[in-house]
Amino acid sequence: MSLKKRDLTFLAVVAAVFGVFYLISGDIKTARVPYDDNHKQYLAVVQTDGKMAAEKFCGECHQPDGSAPFPKDHKSRDRCLICHKWEER
Repeated sequence: MSLKKRDLTFLAVVAAVFGVFYLISGDIKTARVPYDDNHKQYLAVVQTDGKMAAEKFCGECHQPDGSAPFPKDHKSRDRCLICHKWEER
């Protein structure tokens, strides 16, 4: 049994797909939501009502005039917990 050119091409494509998945997997590169007095009250909201319910409170502090505004280059301002995960307790 010999491998044909199309078989080798298929194997190369499969290897490339797995290689891309391997390269993009790994540690979370975004900042984590700190488990401090300001944030830990919202973890209970996440656990009972879900992420979207808790994200409604993010804007209270993270608006441009809030106590901890978003950086100017921040991409999304409405779905925080898609990228930002909770710190380990």
